[in-house]
Amino acid sequence: MDYRYSDYTVEQLREEVGRLKEKAQKAEQLGNISEVAINERKMQVAIAYMINPDDFSPRDVHELKGDPGYKFKINYINGVFAWGHRLNLLNEVNEKEEALPISLLGDKVKE
Repeated sequence: MDYRYSDYTVEQLREEVGRLKEKAQKAEQLGNISEVAINERKMQVAIAYMINPDDFSPRDVHELKGDPGYKFKINYINGVFAWGHRLNLLNEVNEKEEALPISLLGDKVKE
């Protein structure tokens, strides 16, 4: 299928996440670490399409799922990606701006 995730129904997205999870597990069993990472990244993007981007706002700071040493400060939202900067435990801002699927953003941090 050559569809974009934005064209998928929620049900199709759930099926795709299941397929990607299986592919990642098989790759892990075969020791193909890079393929595991690729499938996990695709899975996060597919999951992001099941989340409402309007739930995220510029200047909000969120926990980062799977990376407890960092938080993420949103500069802006573009589709299902949050653009912004990582903050370390000392609230120091990483210079490099990056885009993350909103599915990787955890709870909003009270400032």
